[in-house]
Amino acid sequence: MTMSTDVDRTASDVAWDLEGLVDGKGAAGVDALLDAAGARADEIAASFRNRVAELDGPELAELMHGVADVAEKIGLAGSYTGLRFAVDTADPAIGALMARTEERATAIGNELIFVELEWAALPDEHVEPLLVDPALDFCRYHLASSRRYRPHLLSEPEERILNDKGVTGRNAWGRLFNELTSAITVEVQGESVGLEEGLSRLMSHDRDVRRAAAVGVSAGLEPGLRTRAFIFNTLLADKSTDDRLRHYDNWLASRNLDNEANDESVQALIEAVVNRYDIPQRWYALKAKLLGLDKLADYDRSASIGDAEASFGWSHAKELVLDAYGSFSPEIAGIVRQFFDDSWIDAPVRPGKRPGAFCAYTVPSHHPYLLLNWTARRRDVLTLAHELGHGVHAYLARGQSVFHQSTPLTLAETASVFGETVTFGRLLEETTDPAARLELIAESLEGQIATVFRQTAMNRFENAVHTERREQGELSTDRFGELWFDTQTEMLGDAVEITDGYRNWWSYVPHFIGTPGYVYAYSYGQLLALSVYRQYEERGAEFVPAYLDLLSRGGSAPPEELGKVVGVDLADPGFWDGGLTIIQEQLEAAEAAAKAAGRL
Repeated sequence: MTMSTDVDRTASDVAWDLEGLVDGKGAAGVDALLDAAGARADEIAASFRNRVAELDGPELAELMHGVADVAEKIGLAGSYTGLRFAVDTADPAIGALMARTEERATAIGNELIFVELEWAALPDEHVEPLLVDPALDFCRYHLASSRRYRPHLLSEPEERILNDKGVTGRNAWGRLFNELTSAITVEVQGESVGLEEGLSRLMSHDRDVRRAAAVGVSAGLEPGLRTRAFIFNTLLADKSTDDRLRHYDNWLASRNLDNEANDESVQALIEAVVNRYDIPQRWYALKAKLLGLDKLADYDRSASIGDAEASFGWSHAKELVLDAYGSFSPEIAGIVRQFFDDSWIDAPVRPGKRPGAFCAYTVPSHHPYLLLNWTARRRDVLTLAHELGHGVHAYLARGQSVFHQSTPLTLAETASVFGETVTFGRLLEETTDPAARLELIAESLEGQIATVFRQTAMNRFENAVHTERREQGELSTDRFGELWFDTQTEMLGDAVEITDGYRNWWSYVPHFIGTPGYVYAYSYGQLLALSVYRQYEERGAEFVPAYLDLLSRGGSAPPEELGKVVGVDLADPGFWDGGLTIIQEQLEAAEAAAKAAGRL
């Protein structure tokens, strides 16, 4: 095992190299890409505006290749500026570069709005013969799927206005929110740390540390609370306006359409999860016993149940994850190794860096990048495995063109959760000590609960605030806190005591601001991925080619068709119950492990 040093423990030297996105030219490379994209968009408009209805298959393919070229160039420029901003939200020069990029990209995109609108206006009897042409293989599903938006499109002048105003409207508010949350500091036992580090200390085995961290986070959130509430209120109203103009029936309908999921199926998912809130409540009651408490407080939920916190240096984590992925597929392990060897990861916690973790797909002509906030905890190892799953998915789907590389959000978590689960399974196989096994199982179960049940509770919070904003007007900070308290309490029941400070913890969640309605996709994706992993457990090595096939298809087919590639029927009404049963089995495994370890 590699010896852990301070540098290795903090991963302070693990930084990505973004210059390949812009040919090593920095900001000048961004401008060059946008210049080329703008010129290409002008050529397309001159050649094809008001002519989409006249095009045959090869001509339509020529048009779409041009659109793809523009998207690639804008994607490279936007990825460079967005990723630079993510690691340093406080640098005004980077902020200015990102703003300029966004403004120019919007203007270029406006020149191509006619393509979507003219295509959507064509009757089905005209479109269907066109789509069978082999020349359109690279964009066929995109063209067919985009027509779902026909009832919600506006005129070209209206679409241009909304795009232009979005730069100084919702996008600007989102950027402000990210800058504000990235600057939050937390005082914990005399030490000033960033929000991400403060939250990570909630995993401590020492209750005094957890309590101090929770008090520090609550205090750190307080100064900017009214500003963040105003941002949220503004974006709630903005979405209500957009939905009204575009004729969406409810606040979640546009997200469901993007996710290629109908309203009824999403409601069925939410109801299925809410109906099993007994699972997290049962776990938290057990966890209180394991920690020697009568009842958990909210700051105890992520606590380690071990006697000491496990610390993982970056090198050790790298070995673990590579071994786990290699046990499943040498081909995938080879892709994972590139992320480490070729500087595709930015790992350390830094001032001004945005919290959390993500994978940026960039564009098919390039490669993905990962952002982490490494705090050397075991949860970070599983987060690394999770984000690498996204990275593998993005890398394998590069052959699908810019139109089909990405999947809907409901499928986007499949590879990440699968990779995390493989890594957990590998760790569990090598752990024989009953106490250590209990700790591992508990940590995995808590990840399942956080992803399925907590995200569903967040969806219930979103539903409440969007509905109340539309029906009653602007919400006060206290009202946000009340709705957060109510929806969290519904999930936690009597098993967890919610402290007063926790009422404001809604105010640092970026998904509420940047991607309204996103959070239920975590539950969807987790349950789907668990079902996929169950197929792997049952079929073994013969499952691997089907899994690789699934990832390489990206978003080139409907979710139901992609699910069938790995033997999952998303149309089955009992699908959600199957995934929830897997989580219940893990809860039962935790109970058995607690007894085996002599903790009950």
